[in-house]
Amino acid sequence: MEIKKYKKVSSTNVLAKKAPNKPWLIVLAEEQTAGYGRKKDYWFSPKGGLYFSIILPKSNIEDLQTLTLLAAFAIAETIKENLRIKPFIKLPNDVYINNKKVAGILTENVVGKDVKFSVMGIGLNTNISKFPKKLEGSATSLQLESKKKINNKKILVEIVKKIKKQLEIISV
Repeated sequence: MEIKKYKKVSSTNVLAKKAPNKPWLIVLAEEQTAGYGRKKDYWFSPKGGLYFSIILPKSNIEDLQTLTLLAAFAIAETIKENLRIKPFIKLPNDVYINNKKVAGILTENVVGKDVKFSVMGIGLNTNISKFPKKLEGSATSLQLESKKKINNKKILVEIVKKIKKQLEIISV
């Protein structure tokens, strides 16, 4: 698994879309200054969280929502297995715990004459102990919910393995 790691970036998706089309390359950042989700909504991305984008291999799955749902399932399963917390997938692209968002997924295509490749960005609130006032009632982190420090590298590897496995199962 090749990982390009950065301390601070605007957005891992922006960087990944400019990267060479190298399937399963991961762009990882400790912090994002302009992370975004669907409808370009801002994603709070301070140090401590897990922010990464995956360059996906070409597949015959053209529906980005299907790819996004696979990631949501992989994230939810990883949380449940590692922390014994029951997450909820809120369609189309979010994972919640106790009615608060803990993760968001954004899958985007890089296009030329046709689709060159897809990039899946994931923001997972792992080791965030405090949110801005405007997010306190709507966002949470794995650390707040589990009362434990989260191993970001371990969670990253597990999520990517699960996404890879799901994509292999449904691709021909």
